[in-house]
Amino acid sequence: MDFYTMVLRKSGNYWVALCLENGLVGQGDTKGKAIKKLKESIESFEDEYKKDTDIYNAPIPIKELHEFLTVEGKEPVSEEYELRAVHA
Repeated sequence: MDFYTMVLRKSGNYWVALCLENGLVGQGDTKGKAIKKLKESIESFEDEYKKDTDIYNAPIPIKELHEFLTVEGKEPVSEEYELRAVHA
């Protein structure tokens, strides 16, 4: 795949990047570090998937996306979110 879609949000002192196509996550103390970790995770997953296509690979369910966006409670967190394409 040429690119993946991610949602980026702040959680406490960290930034978390979630890939919508496969549910992989990257975390760092800056946006850049979270994105870098997510890219590393995606590349590692792709390498393993080439070896074994029986590995579960599916887009993140909407319920899990909702949980990601409402981690702190039942109502959506009133913080900034970013939606980006990640080239990995």
